[in-house]
Amino acid sequence: MANIKFTLNGKPQSVDVSPEMPLLWVLRDTLGMTGTKFGCGMAICGACTVHVNGTAMRSCSMQAAAIEGKNVVTIEGLSADGSHPVQQAWVEKDVPQCGYCQSGQIMGAAALLAKNSKPSDADIDEVMKFYICRCGTYQDIRAAIHRAVEIQTNGGAR
Repeated sequence: MANIKFTLNGKPQSVDVSPEMPLLWVLRDTLGMTGTKFGCGMAICGACTVHVNGTAMRSCSMQAAAIEGKNVVTIEGLSADGSHPVQQAWVEKDVPQCGYCQSGQIMGAAALLAKNSKPSDADIDEVMKFYICRCGTYQDIRAAIHRAVEIQTNGGAR
């Protein structure tokens, strides 16, 4: 066991866990942050995506020791009330079908927009191709990302 200190959704955290424990299980089982989902367990599907120091990372394959001193943001920390532009756009565009992958998709999209405030379709496709949606809502996801750009650029006006 190790005492790992990091910031989670803006608040200091300290957890006593095995340093090899995947971050996903630290978040879900130790800290109760169940918005981050287990999908494949191999860092392929993206359902477990969180931001670590502003970068989208797969929490299922990241060891707890790797987050020491870092800033981690989960879907719960993206915004307290669903007001993040990506979350707003997801609702407006009615993106989710089953919804299982959506927290990972949203976290991936938010990381994209933090680095590229006006992505092209090709930019979106390049980043989002690493997120698997069982329901195939890829066109809706792309439309929602474009809508999130509008929301963050001009407060939602079209």
